[in-house]
Amino acid sequence: MHAILKGVKVLEQGTFITGPAAGMFLADLGAEVIKLEQPGAGDPFRAFRGGLYSPHFQTYNRNKRSVTLNPKLPEDAAVFDELVKDCDVYIQNFRPGAADRLGAGAERLRALNPRLVYCAISGFGQDGPAAGRPAYDTVAQAAAGFLKLLVNPANPRVVGPAIADAMTGFYAAYGILGALVERARTGQGRVVEVSMLEAMTHFNLDAYTHLFSEGEVMGPFSRPSVSQSYVLACADGKWIALHMSSPEKFWQGLARAIEQPTLFDDPRFATREARIAHQEVLIQVLGAAFARQPRAEWCRRLEAEDVPHAPMYDTQEAMQDPQARHLQLEIEAPHPEGGTWRTIRSPLSFDGRRALEVTAPPLLGADNDAVLGPIRERLRPAAG
Repeated sequence: MHAILKGVKVLEQGTFITGPAAGMFLADLGAEVIKLEQPGAGDPFRAFRGGLYSPHFQTYNRNKRSVTLNPKLPEDAAVFDELVKDCDVYIQNFRPGAADRLGAGAERLRALNPRLVYCAISGFGQDGPAAGRPAYDTVAQAAAGFLKLLVNPANPRVVGPAIADAMTGFYAAYGILGALVERARTGQGRVVEVSMLEAMTHFNLDAYTHLFSEGEVMGPFSRPSVSQSYVLACADGKWIALHMSSPEKFWQGLARAIEQPTLFDDPRFATREARIAHQEVLIQVLGAAFARQPRAEWCRRLEAEDVPHAPMYDTQEAMQDPQARHLQLEIEAPHPEGGTWRTIRSPLSFDGRRALEVTAPPLLGADNDAVLGPIRERLRPAAG
């Protein structure tokens, strides 16, 4: 992790992805993130094959500490308040109204700590006709008009990872960082609110800009057609991706690589507009060409011609690529139960330094003694 946010203390009362992702993005920058979990089961995302350390949980909870409290109990509620008083940031992703019922609403916590940056993440916003609806990744993608850009109409099924969850966490961290910068000037915290619907609608900004400026409703093949993007099967059954865009040099390089130097003299493919209009035909032409050689040979030829391309890797192949190895994308740390834990480092470098150090996601309640012990000790005389 980097030390950019060293000294910033975050209390994250998040579950599943959006809240934990926001906390992880801050932890990757060096913030001390204390993950507050329910005793016994913890974050529901922990549950996996009879244990409490699922791959899903591991994805969004590195570089954190874990403590367990039940704020419904008076003694734990007092400890929770002390944690809030000592924190810079509080993150929750409850349904609207739940935080108030748990004694963790923004008004109450900011009364305890006026400098607190309070972040509330929701599915559809804190108010309005859909505010109380449950929201998960696919629901948010669909409501924001994003999922329709991913699904092939000929085979309509959900594809890909949890984009809405992760992006909402990213936007939440972005808002928190802005509030922290302002607090440095004013001394006052802020209530930062973001919903999955708002995050994914903004993430889908290109489609909305086309709608507003041109009246165009984009579909799943709209942008790949305009950007001239292709995925093609090679002779060995492996796939390759091309993103040709508009520079003519890329197209001439492609023509040389596939040994069809006059291909783009064809009026159907001679201009950008023609290639967009006839992309389906061009896909067939390129598909036939790429089926004649294995992927490694195509990569060699395309690189020699400076054509924008990449092998269409799976995750295992991606980590074997020489550039990925050079960039030290895969890093490791001791596993809390022994052995080695591996992850992908933060993509950010500062002053040429990569984030090569990481701590594995914590076991449930691993930091109770270190974090909560001193607080309970301070409260004991008052309780007596």
